[in-house]
Amino acid sequence: MNNITLRLSVMMFLQFFIWGGWFVTLGTFLANNLSASGGQIGMAFSTQSWGAIIAPFIIGLIADRYFNAERILGVLHLIGAGLLYCLYQAADFEAFYPFVLAYMIAYMPTLALVNSVSFAQMKDPSKQFGKIRVWGTIGWIVAGLAISYLFAWDGKEAIAQGMLRNTFLLCAVASLLLGLFSFTLPKTPPKSSGERVGLRQVLGLDALALLKDRNFLVFFLSSILICIPLAFYYQNANPFLTESGVANATGKMTLGQVSEVVFMLALPVFLNRFGIKITLLIGMFAWVIRYILFAYGNADSGIALLLIGIALHGICYDFFFVSGQIYTNSKAGEKVKNAAQGLITLATYGVGMLIGFWMAGKITDSYTTDVGHSWFDIWLFPAAFALGVFIIFLLAFKNEKITASD
Repeated sequence: MNNITLRLSVMMFLQFFIWGGWFVTLGTFLANNLSASGGQIGMAFSTQSWGAIIAPFIIGLIADRYFNAERILGVLHLIGAGLLYCLYQAADFEAFYPFVLAYMIAYMPTLALVNSVSFAQMKDPSKQFGKIRVWGTIGWIVAGLAISYLFAWDGKEAIAQGMLRNTFLLCAVASLLLGLFSFTLPKTPPKSSGERVGLRQVLGLDALALLKDRNFLVFFLSSILICIPLAFYYQNANPFLTESGVANATGKMTLGQVSEVVFMLALPVFLNRFGIKITLLIGMFAWVIRYILFAYGNADSGIALLLIGIALHGICYDFFFVSGQIYTNSKAGEKVKNAAQGLITLATYGVGMLIGFWMAGKITDSYTTDVGHSWFDIWLFPAAFALGVFIIFLLAFKNEKITASD
């Protein structure tokens, strides 16, 4: 591993260590330590979507025109370190929410910036990027394992004592390190300093013409809709596992990231052998199976159902979202390739998950009593919703021939 590859790998590791180090346990922390309702927890998680919606403006209108990517990456992570410390100190949800909103507005643009810094150093990104990006997944896994097995912050007694608050302090330190480290990364000057960039380019609106294609329109709408059940997993999985009595729940949830790596390797085989339609359908149906397993699983005799449900994350994510990016790439062509990816990201992580987090909060509140949550009913809702999207896609989308290399 050469010097630049090592530095980029460290950057990716810290980037996703920071996110995985507090976001996974956020719902558990808010419910147990700040007495937040399902609706309030949904508001907190939806800050990810607001960050995704605002991120293109920061990248497209500021970073890509005026500043080196590594410098704005450093500044945003230094700001993020301060905001994470404020989250560590927040005493109630009213004090917590403004800081988590500000943090996600600062953090979400950095996802594109680390990619920009990486791609700028590569001669063949298709071969080189995966070896660096995998360190981001490793960072997320290490964060989860540390919370459960090194610090033991997610045990029932530790949660009652407020130990999950320390996740924000841990990530504040990591964000400070990455902020300072970013200024040592290879120089990545603005890409479009001499060009006029308008809102159409920033928001990916140049790719709207693709929606005239019936198949792409079906895929586009299905991508938004499938993000609604996806939000239930991000928002409720850790609180559900913890409340159900699963030991070291955060550490066990890293099985999802491990399976991501495994199924990423299997994805080209499925795409080339079965085609894009079957691959996307497998990804959608995996969400149905996962939530049914969660509905019927428990921490005792049904623990295997829960672990299988967690491990299905690789199929759920890779087979729909990653194969969807490949499909979008093949449909768009060179002129609007970037715009098309930007449009899909805005629609899914922005609009789709914004609706999803709101619905997850409402459904969770409606099945919550003084005794606790009726998790069986809560999980059946996203299972039924994902099944509905699956059926619509099955009937409306006509198979197309693409290859993973597209």
